[in-house]
Amino acid sequence: MTEPLNSKPDAPKRVVLLASYAPSLVNFRGPLIREILARGHEVFGLAPGLDGALAEETKKLGVTPVDVPLSNSTLNPLKSIETSRHIRDLLRKIQPDMVLAYTIKPIVLGAPAAAAAKVPVFVALITGLGFAFTSGREAKRLLSKFAGSILYRRAFSLSKLVIFQNRDDREEFRRLRLLPSSTPTAIVNGSGVDLDHYSQQPPPHSISFLMIARLLRDKGVREFGEAARMLKRDYPDVPIVLVGGTFPSPDCLTEEEIGAIRDSGVQMTGAVEDVRPALRACSVFVLPSYREGTPRSVLEAMSVGRAIVTTDAPGCRETVVDGENGFLVPPRNAKALYEAMLRFVEDPELASSMGVASRRIAEEKYDVRKINSRMVELLGL
Repeated sequence: MTEPLNSKPDAPKRVVLLASYAPSLVNFRGPLIREILARGHEVFGLAPGLDGALAEETKKLGVTPVDVPLSNSTLNPLKSIETSRHIRDLLRKIQPDMVLAYTIKPIVLGAPAAAAAKVPVFVALITGLGFAFTSGREAKRLLSKFAGSILYRRAFSLSKLVIFQNRDDREEFRRLRLLPSSTPTAIVNGSGVDLDHYSQQPPPHSISFLMIARLLRDKGVREFGEAARMLKRDYPDVPIVLVGGTFPSPDCLTEEEIGAIRDSGVQMTGAVEDVRPALRACSVFVLPSYREGTPRSVLEAMSVGRAIVTTDAPGCRETVVDGENGFLVPPRNAKALYEAMLRFVEDPELASSMGVASRRIAEEKYDVRKINSRMVELLGL
């Protein structure tokens, strides 16, 4: 078992959370931040675009917001060096006791910046391997993987702890020899889910399908569209909804690909601030992702009490007991996805029984209070 980082957890600390997507500080890390604040520590949130309404929202949470120029979509090394120096200068002003960074850019640019600023503790939280380390042979992906491997190896050598959200990701980084044997690691069950906020609701009587994801190829959005096209041939009235918007990434769908999904019969709503109404309106949640850390959208759907169809892929497979609270299908396989969805159309009672099982698993394994208790224990806060 990994030992806590600090032998004096009662001493107040100044903690920096470094992110590449500002809304995630509230939407994904909000419960963790509240737990850290409740223990008497001070929290700073560093992310790009952290101004205006977002800044006010983080202030209400109790966080000091700091805007950082951090782009997810550029491989420009000069720009990355400039960003790392900017983070270093900010950290020198803040003088934190700890930096917790998540997603690739904050980790690989934040670790050397924290070391240069003489921050005592840098912790990397791996919430998924991302575009660079998902299987594929495109030139940009291979270049990203090459550069990312070098940068990750350096960042992990500067980290006091690396926290993973599933064992497959840790084993993959070990296989690639990115993790120094001297760097401690730990596993947590994703970011958890607020079981009260995402309260259990009975599914509607008629079958409908929902996917919530950014419009990225690696989320399996194209396969979802193709499965919808096959299902709509025989069951044109079955609602199939996709909630999510575009995102600055080399993996983002083109307008032509988005149009093809819309033409398949999928109702596309764009991104929404509150996904709960969409979850309550569906009977089955679908996420055909190629790889995840632990998919937050699936945990939310499980908490609401929805049957799940997802892939037998790292991060996703942990959320489903196949045949109990949903079905696992091979990634990149639209036909298998269609066949799993079809089972609910032909046997609607499955959605109700599997939804009850989903909620039970969420309570046992993914309660955000349990996850955050473990996180703050690991961080020594």
